[in-house]
Amino acid sequence: MNLQLLQTRLGYTFRDAGLLQQALTHRSHSSLHNERLEFLGDSILNCVVASILYERFTNLDEGDLSRLRANLVKQQSLFEIAQKLELSQFLRLGEGELKSGGFRRPSILADTLEALLGAIFLDTGFEAARAVIRAFYLPLLDTVDPATLGKDAKTLLQEFLQSKKISLPTYNVVATHGAAHSQEFEVECLVPKLNIQVFGRGGSRRAGEQAAARLALEVAQQALTKPAGRKTKPRAAQLKLAGIATIQSDAPAAQAEQPGTTPS
Repeated sequence: MNLQLLQTRLGYTFRDAGLLQQALTHRSHSSLHNERLEFLGDSILNCVVASILYERFTNLDEGDLSRLRANLVKQQSLFEIAQKLELSQFLRLGEGELKSGGFRRPSILADTLEALLGAIFLDTGFEAARAVIRAFYLPLLDTVDPATLGKDAKTLLQEFLQSKKISLPTYNVVATHGAAHSQEFEVECLVPKLNIQVFGRGGSRRAGEQAAARLALEVAQQALTKPAGRKTKPRAAQLKLAGIATIQSDAPAAQAEQPGTTPS
C-alpha cells in the first residue's frame, strides 16, 4: 500500500503516520478504527464548506446557502471525491468487508474521507485541513449552478413555470404495477397551457412524480426556448410527449416543496 501516493493526491503529508493509518481503518479491521476521526472531520468539513459558500455567493440567503452546503457534503458528493482520489485502494478493511465489496461502498468511502480530514486537523491544525478541503471544492464550485443545485425536479419545474407566469402542473397516479410489496407507481404530469403530458415511474408516488416532473421540465424548456424564425410542427403535436422516466428509489428531497406544489 503506497500511502505516499495518497498523500500526494491529498496535497498533504502527515507528520504522524499513525493518524493516517487510523483514518484509513474501518471498524471491521481493528479496534483502533476511524469513527471518531470521521466525527471530527465531518464537523470541520461543514465549517469550511460553509465558509467557502459564504465568501463566494455573497447574494445568497441563509436558506440557499444551507441547501448548497447540504448537497456538497452529502454522502454522494464525498464518494465522488473519494473516487477521484482512488481511495478504495488504501482502505484497511476486515476480511468480511473485503469479501462483500466494502471497498466500493459509498458510505465507507465517504466516511473514510471525513476521517482523513479529521486526522489532518489533529496532525497539523485547522488551516491544513481547510486547505485540503478548499482544493477539493473550489474547482467543483466552478461547475455547479447555485440556483439549481440540490433542488428536486418538482421544485425546478414549479419555479420554471412560475417564472413564465404559467399555472403549476398537476400530478395524477394513473396506474400501479407489480406485487403489493414491490409496487411501481406510474404518475402523469400535466401542464395544460403548454399542452404537455408526460409520465414517470417510481417505487413510490413521490418518486413517480419526480420522474414525471423531470421529463416535463425538459419539454417545457425546449418549448419555450425555440430559435426564432424556425418552422415548427403544430403545437399539440410538438409538445404532447408520452415519454416514461423512471426513478428506482425515493431519495429524500434536498428541501421542502414550496406552497402550491401538489402534495406527495
